[in-house]
Amino acid sequence: MTAGAEAGDELLGRVFLARVIEPGDEVAGRWVRERGVTAVVRRLRQGGEPLPGASGVRWAGLVERARRTVPERDLAAAAEAGARFVGPGDAEWPGQLDDLGDARPLGLWVRGRAGLRMWALRSVAVVGARACTAYGTHVAATLAAGLAERGWVVVSGGAYGIDGAAHRGALAARGATVAVLACGVDRPYPRGHAALIGRIAEQGLVVGELPPGDHPTPTRFILRNRVIAALTRGTVVVEAACRSGSLSTARAAQRLGRITMGVPGPVTSGLSAGVHELLRGEAALVTDAAEVVELVGDIGDLAPARRGPVFPRDLLEPGARAVLAALPGDRAAPAEEIALGARTTRDEAIARLYELRALGYVERHGDGWKLTRQAVMSVREGRGPC
Repeated sequence: MTAGAEAGDELLGRVFLARVIEPGDEVAGRWVRERGVTAVVRRLRQGGEPLPGASGVRWAGLVERARRTVPERDLAAAAEAGARFVGPGDAEWPGQLDDLGDARPLGLWVRGRAGLRMWALRSVAVVGARACTAYGTHVAATLAAGLAERGWVVVSGGAYGIDGAAHRGALAARGATVAVLACGVDRPYPRGHAALIGRIAEQGLVVGELPPGDHPTPTRFILRNRVIAALTRGTVVVEAACRSGSLSTARAAQRLGRITMGVPGPVTSGLSAGVHELLRGEAALVTDAAEVVELVGDIGDLAPARRGPVFPRDLLEPGARAVLAALPGDRAAPAEEIALGARTTRDEAIARLYELRALGYVERHGDGWKLTRQAVMSVREGRGPC
């Protein structure tokens, strides 16, 4: 058999198994690893004794599905939808998915012109609650746009809420985004996001484990999340209640050794409780794209330091600041009293007072010194004269 024929058999075998076996099935994944795709396909087609780890009932169900599976039909349906099948060993296969071990996808269906492997090398997952708040929508869209502007690919699940906001934020910034679906890539879900997912397929990539025409289930949504976590360098959770499915993406990322991040929210909001629980554990707190890139990016990708505003009084010499602080706010004081409060000599205090007068902080009142009206207001506010 030629190498081309072997590759064709491998492709058809994986397409066949993707229809027969549910995503994330580690028992079946072990069969494939230990016996090879062709041998597992042959056993399923033949029936007979179950492979190790499968009960009689489960094996009968798999054999029945195998009898109805025609891989060529799935490939034709995918081609009609503009999708292709990418399996382990293909040039486009993202190697980081291999970290899933026996739970690794048998292959991925991909819609879009970009190369999945290259995009996945510089990608971040942004996930969160479906029933999110306006705050969550704003944060997710802004975060995704900032990541896209910095050349990062935004990966999410295409769902309502935070997922949709993240995709839209990346698209609005003319950036790259990937939607990982829990159904066939030819039937967008949710239906209300059909236009969005169509736009992602044009500008980015739509990816899924399930063959064309397959529908989502609650279990498939959870299993889909492991692919999002493995595909990316890190996962950011924006708004999630304690039982949010998006937390499973964060937990999968932690198991895989990926960076897990969370955006804090109001402590009075139940939609922030799940994120805050992550932050009490191993997740890192982030508030913008620069902080995310600092964690997942290369050495030197540092977020700018957070500093408050610099006021004129901050620029004073320490001695001048001490004299300024020693002046009473409601009356004039003699130089001796001011020197005592500033813990310095009378001559030094007088020299500083003349310096402060030139800067508009103090004025002379007979033998005493007093803060100017403008200085009183600004010092109370922690500023200084304009």
